[in-house]
Amino acid sequence: MNAPLTDAAPWHEDGLRAPRSAVVDLGSNSVRLVVFEGRGRNPLPIFNEKAVLGLGRGLQSTGLLNEEAVEQALTVMVRYHTVARAMGADPVEVLATAAVRDAGNGPAFVAALRARLPDLPIRVLTGQEEALISADGVLLGFPDADGVLGDIGGGSLEVVELAHGRAGRAASLPLGAIRLAERAGGEVQRARGLADEDFARVPWLADAAGRDLYLVGGAWRALARIHIAQTAYPLSIVHHYVLLREEARDLSGVVMAATRRTLERMPGAPTKRLADLPWAAVVLRRLLRATGARRVVFSANGLREGWYARRLGAEVRQADPLLAAAQELAHRFGRDPRLPGALARWTAGLFEAEGPADAALRIAACWASDIGSHDHPDYRAEHSYFRVLRQPGVGLDHHARAFLALAAALRYEAGPDAPYLQSARVLLDLPAVRRAEVLGAALRLAYTLSGGTPELLAGTGLERRGGRLVLRLVEGTGVFAGESVLRRVEALAAVLGLEAAVEVAG
Repeated sequence: MNAPLTDAAPWHEDGLRAPRSAVVDLGSNSVRLVVFEGRGRNPLPIFNEKAVLGLGRGLQSTGLLNEEAVEQALTVMVRYHTVARAMGADPVEVLATAAVRDAGNGPAFVAALRARLPDLPIRVLTGQEEALISADGVLLGFPDADGVLGDIGGGSLEVVELAHGRAGRAASLPLGAIRLAERAGGEVQRARGLADEDFARVPWLADAAGRDLYLVGGAWRALARIHIAQTAYPLSIVHHYVLLREEARDLSGVVMAATRRTLERMPGAPTKRLADLPWAAVVLRRLLRATGARRVVFSANGLREGWYARRLGAEVRQADPLLAAAQELAHRFGRDPRLPGALARWTAGLFEAEGPADAALRIAACWASDIGSHDHPDYRAEHSYFRVLRQPGVGLDHHARAFLALAAALRYEAGPDAPYLQSARVLLDLPAVRRAEVLGAALRLAYTLSGGTPELLAGTGLERRGGRLVLRLVEGTGVFAGESVLRRVEALAAVLGLEAAVEVAG
C-alpha cells in the first residue's frame, strides 16, 4: 500500500531543478509578476501573471496614485510575493516605474508596501534607469540592434539610442497611453501636438533615419496582434514581427481614427487594451515621423527581461542567441550532446558558396535535429516542427524559426505536403526552403547511419564530387549500405540534383 501524501512532503529535492528568479513590474497601468527558470541566454518564464489596476489613472490631474488601485495593488503584491517564494525564486525584486516615481503619494505607497512585505526589495526606477534596463532586455533578443528603442507604458515612454548592439542616449517622456490621453483631454488631434512637442526636445531621435524602431510595451504589442490577425500571418508570435514604415503608419492611422466599437470588432484587438490603443497609435505615428525609421520591429522583451539579463554572466549574455536556443533544445530533448558538432562537420560540404548566416542556421539545425527522439514515432515530425517553431528563444527571428522547424520535421520524414508545414513555407523564400529540404534529408541519412551516435558517424562521410554525391563508408566500423541507407542517400542526391554513389574503404 502506498504511503499517503502529506502537505509536508517537498515537491522537489534541493539541487534537482534550475535556479529561479522573479521580478514584479509595478507599472502605471498593470502589475505583472514573472518567474524565470534557469540562467540561460534565452529567458524561460515559467509563471506570468498580470493584474490591470490603473495605478496611474488620474495622475495627470490629481498628482496622486489612484487610491482605489493602491489598495488593490497592496493585495496583489502580497499574492505575488507569496507565489514567487513558494516557487523557490531567489532573488525576488519589485521594479516601480512612472506612476510611483511621479505621484505625490508614491513614497507613502512604497512605505505601505514595505510594511507589509519587509523582506521584499523594491526599487523605484528613474526614467533613465527604466530606459536602460529595457534596452538590456531588447538587446538580449536583438544583440545587433541599430536604431531607437521605444518602450511605452501607461505613464511614460522611454526612448533609447541603440547603435549596433550598444545602448546610448536615453530619455523618458510623459507619453504613456494613460497619461497622454489625460493630457490631451481625450482629443487625438491635441495628443498629436503634445507628442510632437515632446519629441522635439529629443533631437537625437532624428539620427535613426533609415534605421529600425524597436517597440516594447503591451499597447504596441496589441497593435502588432491586430496586424497579424488582419493579414493572416502564419505565426502568432509578436517578438521579431516586422512592419515596414508605411505599413506601420497605415496601421496606426486606422487605429487612431477608429471608434471604440470599430476597435472591438477588429480581429486580434485585446479587450483590456482597447482604451489605450488610439493613444499608443498616436505615439507610434509621431515617433515614426521624429525618427525617420525605415522599419518597426516588435519586441516582447523589455524591462523584465532586462532585469533578468543583468543577472547573467558576461559570457552567457554575449553568446550567439541562435546557437544558444538550439543548444538549449538539444540539452532538454536530445540524446547525445556530442553528436551535433559532428553533424555540423558532416554536412559542411553539402552547400556550395554557403554564407555565414546560412552556415549558422545549418549548425543550429544540427543541434535541434534530435529533439523528437523521446516522442511517439508517429508524431515525431509534427512535434519537433512545432517545438522549434514556437520555442521561447528570444534571439530567433521568424525566418530562423521557420527554417529550423522545417529542417527538423523533414529530418523525421515529414510528408512534403503535410499541412502543418505550410506556415514555414510561407515564411521562407524558395532558396531557404530548398536548403531546409537538403539539410533535412542529410540529417535523416546521418541518423540512419549512426543511430544517433558520433562513434558510428565517424565511420562515414559525404562528398560532392562533380555531378555525384558520394557517401563514403569505412569497413569494419559498424556501418553498411543497407536498403534504408541506399534509399536515403538517393533521396538526398535527388534533392541536390546529383547522382548517388557509395564507396566502401578498408
